Amino acid sequence: MGRTFPCSIGRGGIVPARAKREGDGATPAGVHRFVGMLYRPDRLSPRALPDWALPFGPSDLWSDDPRDPDYNLMVRAPHPWSHERLTRPDPMYDLILLTDWNWPHADPGHGSAIFVHTWRRPRRATAGCVAFARPDLLWIANRIRHETRLIIRP
Repeated sequence: MGRTFPCSIGRGGIVPARAKREGDGATPAGVHRFVGMLYRPDRLSPRALPDWALPFGPSDLWSDDPRDPDYNLMVRAPHPWSHERLTRPDPMYDLILLTDWNWPHADPGHGSAIFVHTWRRPRRATAGCVAFARPDLLWIANRIRHETRLIIRP
């Protein structure tokens, strides 16, 4: 659409998809589809987002434990396996664009949750996700269509 946005990537840099591993901090190269959008309704109005965005709350988690049968899926607390809490004190996960990285049938240990989310501060590295300034992320979120892809090049 003729726009360019600064972004942050993983502290491990960009790696070939076959080299991506859980916890390596790397962002996998490739063409990734958007498969969902989650938001915190206590921080973002649904009117600011497409109608297919889904709210999440304090008991929603994301499994990042390769031993978990629900690895790389959203789960609910209490959850006995390692996971990431989606409700954070900072605004980083107020809006999450879900990609199809290692989803829907996850290869354990191949990396979970390559989200697109708000950065902590400009260009600060992520744990492997792609992050943007909040206004840019909202702009992108409202223009995603079925054919929209996230392209990550080394």
